[in-house]
Amino acid sequence: VQLQASGGGLVQAGGSLTLSCVASGITFRDHHVGWYRQAPGKERELVARNNRNGPKIYADSVKGRFTISRDNAENMMYLQMNSLKPEDTASYYCNARSILTASGVWGQGTQVTVSS
Repeated sequence: VQLQASGGGLVQAGGSLTLSCVASGITFRDHHVGWYRQAPGKERELVARNNRNGPKIYADSVKGRFTISRDNAENMMYLQMNSLKPEDTASYYCNARSILTASGVWGQGTQVTVSS
């Protein structure tokens, strides 16, 4: 069971990045998925969540700028990030949680750095 995140990098404020996360070893369509982030010295926080049959949920700080999506056929989830701000700088982690067992799995994190 593995989640592999990619797509992070260094970008100027106002720029865009798209994070990707590919899942293996799980029945992806039977999982709620989400993106979280953790900045140095801070706790990990929810950025966006895409439950299997529910609405997409976003942190207030990213509403209108970030978009979460998933492709069950390809076992992929994405986070499109627009209008990036320096305060978006963090390591971003993808997560999948089984709707059957509630067990979760984390990706390894991808670093996003936004310069002012």
